[in-house]
Amino acid sequence: MLDKTYRPAEVEKKHYTVWEDSGVFACGGRPDADTYTIVIPPPNVTGSLHMGHALNNTLQDILIRYHRMRGLDVLWQPGMDHAGIATQMVVERQLERENLTRHDLGREKFIERVWKWKAESGGAITGQLRRLGASCDWSRERFTMDDGLSAAVGKVFVDLYKQGLIYRDKRLVNWDPLLHTAISDLEVEQREVTGRMWYFRYPVEGREGRYVTVGTTRPETMLGDTGVAVHPDDGRYRDLVGQNCVLPIVNRVIPIIADEYADPEKGSGAVKITPAHDFNDFEVGRRHNLEIINVLDRDARLNGNVPDHYRGVDRFEARDAVVKEMESLGLLEKVEENPMTVPYGDRSGVVIEPWLTDQWFVDAATLAKPAIESVEQGRTRFVPANWEKTYFDWMRNIQPWCISRQIWWGHQVPAWYGPDGEIFVELTEGEALAAAEKHYGRKTELKRDEDVLDTWFSSALWPFSTLGWPEDTPEVGRYYPTDVLVTGFDIIFFWVARMMMMGLRFMKTEPFHTVYIHALVRDEKGQKMSKSKGNVMDPLELIDKFGADALRFTLTAFAAQGRDVKMSKQRVEGYRNFCTKLWNAARFCQMNECVPSAGFDPAACTLTLNRWIIGKTAEAAAAVSRAIDAYKFNDAAGALYSFTWGTFCDWHLEFAKPVFQGDDAGAKAETRAATAWVLDQILHLLHPIMPFITEELWQEMAAERDGPLIAAPWPVLNASLVDPSAEREMDWVVRLISAVRAVRSELNVPPGGKIPMLLKDAGEESKARLRTHRDLILTLARLSGAEELAGDEPKGAVREVLDEATLVLPLADVIDVAGERTRLEKEIAKVEADISRMDKKLSNENFTAKAPPEVVETERERLAEATQVKTRLQDSVDRLAAI
Repeated sequence: MLDKTYRPAEVEKKHYTVWEDSGVFACGGRPDADTYTIVIPPPNVTGSLHMGHALNNTLQDILIRYHRMRGLDVLWQPGMDHAGIATQMVVERQLERENLTRHDLGREKFIERVWKWKAESGGAITGQLRRLGASCDWSRERFTMDDGLSAAVGKVFVDLYKQGLIYRDKRLVNWDPLLHTAISDLEVEQREVTGRMWYFRYPVEGREGRYVTVGTTRPETMLGDTGVAVHPDDGRYRDLVGQNCVLPIVNRVIPIIADEYADPEKGSGAVKITPAHDFNDFEVGRRHNLEIINVLDRDARLNGNVPDHYRGVDRFEARDAVVKEMESLGLLEKVEENPMTVPYGDRSGVVIEPWLTDQWFVDAATLAKPAIESVEQGRTRFVPANWEKTYFDWMRNIQPWCISRQIWWGHQVPAWYGPDGEIFVELTEGEALAAAEKHYGRKTELKRDEDVLDTWFSSALWPFSTLGWPEDTPEVGRYYPTDVLVTGFDIIFFWVARMMMMGLRFMKTEPFHTVYIHALVRDEKGQKMSKSKGNVMDPLELIDKFGADALRFTLTAFAAQGRDVKMSKQRVEGYRNFCTKLWNAARFCQMNECVPSAGFDPAACTLTLNRWIIGKTAEAAAAVSRAIDAYKFNDAAGALYSFTWGTFCDWHLEFAKPVFQGDDAGAKAETRAATAWVLDQILHLLHPIMPFITEELWQEMAAERDGPLIAAPWPVLNASLVDPSAEREMDWVVRLISAVRAVRSELNVPPGGKIPMLLKDAGEESKARLRTHRDLILTLARLSGAEELAGDEPKGAVREVLDEATLVLPLADVIDVAGERTRLEKEIAKVEADISRMDKKLSNENFTAKAPPEVVETERERLAEATQVKTRLQDSVDRLAAI
């Protein structure tokens, strides 16, 4: 017999250990079956499980478990990313506590220290994913720095270089002046601040008294200005185009150019152009062949390209000094407050500088063309489809991809330099030396490039490098291309697009046919979770308190396509109660001897009750399969919740009680067998979402099973199991009881008070149903009687339409009609006040324009809910008016 209470902590550890040890997660066990492959978005080796991980991996695990049960040869490829900057910072902080730096150790010893840290402390997240229930093939776990993946990275770099698609160039990058490395856009955190806009007057050369006013939020960069741009159609400056300004402080002559980048409606309409310190200015400078003058060093101090008194000065100190000097020259026109975003390094916490430096780049525009065509032609699709627009916007405007980083932890660039700067790119140092000897005609000493590659470079190869490429392994042939990628919208460009580019380039086909983009997990108010707001929820804490299945079901239930998941402890607690409901239903079945029978044929049932529940089970199974196939995870959860809690627990088990307690041995045997069969199907259908409790119940509900539930076949139930006649009959009973319960609840009928019910204008079929199921109806609707109405309606009755008939419920002697009307009118007044307040808020353009979209959406949802409540309350008042 099952314990009275479900204890998830014990059950989860027990079953996960058995699953993993048994090899049921492993691919390759069904060599004749079709394959189904997902590669996990590799979490950082430094990472810990957060709510985004929990959602992402729950959805992947649902797909994996579902297709495993459908009999496919499933591979869920796990692994971790080496997380270059993040990991290096962790180890460098360790060294700081020992009063050491990485430079004290040297590169080789520092790398050894990082590997030691990984072995001892890295990868905690893989254990946390196990706690979530992730059924990855852990025997195949990969790491982006392991030997096999490193070989793939080297080959791709060398091949692309020799194909002219990787090159070295001097361009602007996001430069972190604390970490001394270029970083990706994803590693830049845009912070909203109220800054200042300074307006400087630049004298026009040869036009005494004539000035061009330009605005800047970074006065220190003016020392690197090499032009002033105005719009070609701006009549204010038409006579100045082709003339020059004299750059104050520096006294450099710079041209006034016409370029559509300048916005006549913004500020003065004239824009200072600093090609070395602004991404837009860099492009303007290239279009007009402007000089590119870098005025900052790697520490963001002013360098030798500025007047002597600014050299070596910190950028922010220089900002103040420039403003002061411009003011003293009479060239500071005005200063305004300016709401703006400032880029910060997400690891270092310092302001990022666009900085001109020599880096390695990929010709992303060339690689993007076939990747764009793949989505245009439907070979890879996005779900939801609206994300294709985001993909196209990024890909059609793609810039060269900076792939080099000035750190030590990562894949070192396979490039060596000769004494004259000649570059030799080869897989090994030996090959580079041989190439140099051929080039110079003699053996020549080379120096290796010290940079490492962007982490996203190795991640771009993940779908095929994890399978053993560049070796021609059986896994590459069998499991590539993969099937679906499940990921967040924020890395469509950084990861999805780059996997598409690399997969098409090196494997000649797309890495996946579907990209499912899930939304963000927000708090219950729709706000983004952040430490500063104090609204971060730890999935591991929720698992400890409510169990992994409750968390997984919550995430799934709210994972509607295109809508963020609004998370709260109350919601997880609610689905913990669902687990409890399922557990208690299984105990009830045990107590009533509902034991699975191997020879049970659901099509052979004769009782209406059993034909009804079997048909409902077939409908639920079809609905869940359709939903998962369409990536409508919330619909799958909704169908399961409604069927399990509602149809099975609340209705079927209640309907079955009289049978279990009766004397008809045949009816009892059939109902026990049918109920056990239905519970088994529920366990199958729930398993992909709630693997732990379903596995436990599967094993406890029968003395013997052919194997674990995780490996059991998915229910494919014939539509012929649906008996329309039985469904109409039992659904009528459910609707009748529900209608009576609704009236009782709305009009505050005391729970223990039994009321009479009369059935008016009923057809013969409805009369027959009432006679057949009268005892059930009396018990479940708490009625004192249920009869056909022979004469006139009694006074003081409430009416409820049910198909062709009307339910007549005399309530005048049961409730305080006047008191109820007063109560309901007070509730309506309160709800109307709430509606008025929300209407006013949503009509306020300041609120809708400035509040985050998710907050506005939450307010609209609350308004809709309040409107529905008002309608229900008004319906109740109308009922009372008829008494």
